[in-house]
Amino acid sequence: MFFCDYPIIRNEKELPLYLLNMGQHHCQDHIIRTEGYPSPQILYCTKGSGTLILDGKRIPIPPFTAIFLPAFYPHEYYAEEDIWDIHWVVPAGFASEDILKHFGLIAPAVYEISGINKLEHIFRKMHEAIRSDSVFGNYRASGYLYDFLIEFYHLITSKGTVGTPNSALIKAIDHINFNYASHITMNDLCNASGVTAQYLCKLFRDTLDTRPMEYIAKRRIQAAKELLTGSDKTVEEIAEACGFCSASYFCKLFKRYEGISPSRFIRS
Repeated sequence: MFFCDYPIIRNEKELPLYLLNMGQHHCQDHIIRTEGYPSPQILYCTKGSGTLILDGKRIPIPPFTAIFLPAFYPHEYYAEEDIWDIHWVVPAGFASEDILKHFGLIAPAVYEISGINKLEHIFRKMHEAIRSDSVFGNYRASGYLYDFLIEFYHLITSKGTVGTPNSALIKAIDHINFNYASHITMNDLCNASGVTAQYLCKLFRDTLDTRPMEYIAKRRIQAAKELLTGSDKTVEEIAEACGFCSASYFCKLFKRYEGISPSRFIRS
């Protein structure tokens, strides 16, 4: 299969993120870009194998391998077999650089990925939107692009298998979600996740940009907001139901994270 979508860009260029182009090659040509490509690219392989050359190094690209290439970064790639199925997506927009940076897509990188059915589904949705709707298709594709980047980030940061860092993080978060109304210690989280406190703190910091105890507080605030807007409970009752040691401490943390008091939140 081969296609290459180059949408006619109109007012989409005013969006913070939009799709510049995308496509799929059944057997990728030998690409040599001594000055790189003028926009960042995300590529991934589903069949066959090829070779990527970066900084003079030859990197094998087998199936279920993804590549990120920043704008204007010299590179070269070519197929090693008759079939080398490569998909590519090129994002643009005034916020695209910040969004890619948020997802850790800054320097050239190669990733092993698995479970790409959802990514493929979103990829097809972008393609279908562009081909089926000449008026609003580009806008719809831009919306799918954001989903694509989130799923891509999920795939390159989580393999979802037992023993991986993300498995430990997910176990800790699951423990918090089921027990936030009770007293939770760092030792509880370590027992639930099977890793040390130091390592668990690193996982929270690197993945969620927060500390475990702070995440627990935010989870309790999240539950409290639901009760404040969907029940007749008093502030004191909500504080107790969400695991806070006192109503005053609950109000203090609520104002710290939300900028207003619980009672004002109810009225807003």
